[in-house]
Amino acid sequence: MKKILTISMLMVVLVACRQNNSSSLLDDKEAKEMLQGVWVDEESGDVSFRVSGDTLYFADATSMPTYFRISGDSLYLASGTAYSIVKRTEHLFWINNQNGDLLKLQKSDEDTEIEQGSPSVLTYTHQVKIDSVVTYNNRRYHWYIAINPTKYKVTKRSYNDDGLEVENVYYDNIMNVSVFDGARKLFSSDFRKQQYQGLVPAAFLDEAILANMEFNHIDKEGLHFNATLCIPDGATCYMVESTISYTGALSMQLLEY
Repeated sequence: MKKILTISMLMVVLVACRQNNSSSLLDDKEAKEMLQGVWVDEESGDVSFRVSGDTLYFADATSMPTYFRISGDSLYLASGTAYSIVKRTEHLFWINNQNGDLLKLQKSDEDTEIEQGSPSVLTYTHQVKIDSVVTYNNRRYHWYIAINPTKYKVTKRSYNDDGLEVENVYYDNIMNVSVFDGARKLFSSDFRKQQYQGLVPAAFLDEAILANMEFNHIDKEGLHFNATLCIPDGATCYMVESTISYTGALSMQLLEY
């Protein structure tokens, strides 16, 4: 039994060694060393990125740096996205970008600076606070909406002007909605994007932020507020209606996307 255990342990060690060796072979250290420095577009002369160590720093101050590796004839980003390398010399680096177009880069001879600190995190709000009074059946209802940016980060993947995948980070929002029937508080609660699970697809919700909350109308069912969940700087949004009844009960339904 001990002999079998010993053999099994040796096999595990050998497999682990093979995996480690395989991983090291996947990353071309010499190619990485050749890429160190600032690379610019041959045609426009605009800076595309700086290579420092194992990291690409993009010229856009809002794009996150990304780890990369060179394996064979491809450049791999941390996300797994790969770009085929067409030409690679000490001063030239040509790759096929996300659109299949040939991106021709050359190493800059100038000491061009690219910020290597943390990129800017973007906030996405329309208003900070709004309130109004509405009437139904001769009763006055005072509602408030407060939009509060948070430190909860949402990462969005997109493609820059060079056709390379980049990640931008946004701060999500919390929406507070309060409704008063005269001096009596009928409803007060924070809304977070997680509350819309089941109404909005999970994959969309991961990359979306709670972008806005608006009062829509009042009727026999109560006060109706519309929440908008959007991919930052994108055209795709979901709108969810939140209805607050005259007893303070909350119900939600998907309106449109």
